[in-house]
Amino acid sequence: MADSAHRYPTYCEQGEYGQEQWLELELKLVADAALVGFPNAGKSTLIAAVSAAKPKVADYPFTTLQPNLGVVSIDDREFVLADVPGLIEGASEGKGLGHEFLRHVERARVLVVLLDPSSLQSDPIDRQLEVLVGELEQYSPDLAERPRLIAVSKMDLLPGADVENDWFRISAISGEGVPALLHAIADEVDKAREIAEDREGYILHRPLGGGFTVHRESGMWVIEGREAERAVAFHDLTIPEAADVAARRLRRLGVDDALRAAGAQSGDDVRIGEIVFQFEAD
Repeated sequence: MADSAHRYPTYCEQGEYGQEQWLELELKLVADAALVGFPNAGKSTLIAAVSAAKPKVADYPFTTLQPNLGVVSIDDREFVLADVPGLIEGASEGKGLGHEFLRHVERARVLVVLLDPSSLQSDPIDRQLEVLVGELEQYSPDLAERPRLIAVSKMDLLPGADVENDWFRISAISGEGVPALLHAIADEVDKAREIAEDREGYILHRPLGGGFTVHRESGMWVIEGREAERAVAFHDLTIPEAADVAARRLRRLGVDDALRAAGAQSGDDVRIGEIVFQFEAD
């Protein structure tokens, strides 16, 4: 190990074996609002129209296979909008890619249910709403209580479509009704932020800490601890320079003091890992 004081060392340290572990990580997007709808309902077109997000847009089902996030600015307010891939009936039971998609809705403060009155859908909009809300409720009862807005898309194609009075009529292509919907989403997001509890935190995994233990075993003193083992992990401790460095490291760790406190005497055998040496009390 070369440094400013030892430019040409005569010793080298041993490497360590790494640790192997299998982890299953699940990504859940954090968005203020999430667009929920059947495949081809116009979710990607809408998020592309109101944000800088560039999702793939096409007229076939499941064009979107990964959620897209976009930051929406409306007047002096901003919120993060998620385009969640299309849901189908039975999604809560895993049909299609149900669980893959629904988990991204869990952390959204507001849900925007987007209904499609066009011929691309086999169900009328009232049936679409029934199915989508039912799937959300079955997946997580908490989602049933989430603030929810309902919008009917593609009104440029079907301007005369029968729509409930409290639903938003929008066209992402022409822009019809979009500002009103965005203001409503921003209002609901503001309300949700005011009353929401702090989001679930995270767990920070740190490397194993330092420290060591001293105990008597089979007539010798045994030092256990990762830092102590690293202190003597040299390729060849018969090299005086390497032995001196190891001794200094052990002293800095407090191993010498701990051995004296435990009753070790000069000449006692001490084992650290696979290395055994004699303790010198002075």
